[in-house]
Amino acid sequence: MAEMLTGGCLCGAVRYTYEGDVGPAGYCHCEDCRRTSGGAFGVSVRVAAAGFRVVAGAPKSFVKLGDSGRAVARFFCGDCGSPLYTLPPLHPDVVFIKAGSLDNPDAVRPNRQAWMRSRVDWAEIDPSITSYETNRVGAQQKARHNGRAL
Repeated sequence: MAEMLTGGCLCGAVRYTYEGDVGPAGYCHCEDCRRTSGGAFGVSVRVAAAGFRVVAGAPKSFVKLGDSGRAVARFFCGDCGSPLYTLPPLHPDVVFIKAGSLDNPDAVRPNRQAWMRSRVDWAEIDPSITSYETNRVGAQQKARHNGRAL
């Protein structure tokens, strides 16, 4: 079902809109997401790049090799530093919006978590959601749901 999402940074200099189907949201425990969020994990929602538009301001970006070995472009406000979205290198048709930048963060509900091997001990998330030791991609990936391997 198509939805309209809006969001932006803390200072209001950068604003975006998204219109289209909203994909799954998830927690990421990798070191890069922890550092960019300033917390124990990052929370992002997958959307189609075709429906995503920056409508005010010009976000800055930072490109770094992730744990996957691929370059990941992270976009943020150059004035206040708020993380806004990430562009995954393998999927140019997708944008991962940072859930905390949404005007209505209740529009998404994370149902998975990735990079569990990097999780900090003091951050506990509902153990019933699907969990991945690294990311979802890869043959050696083992997903767990309710404590059982999938």
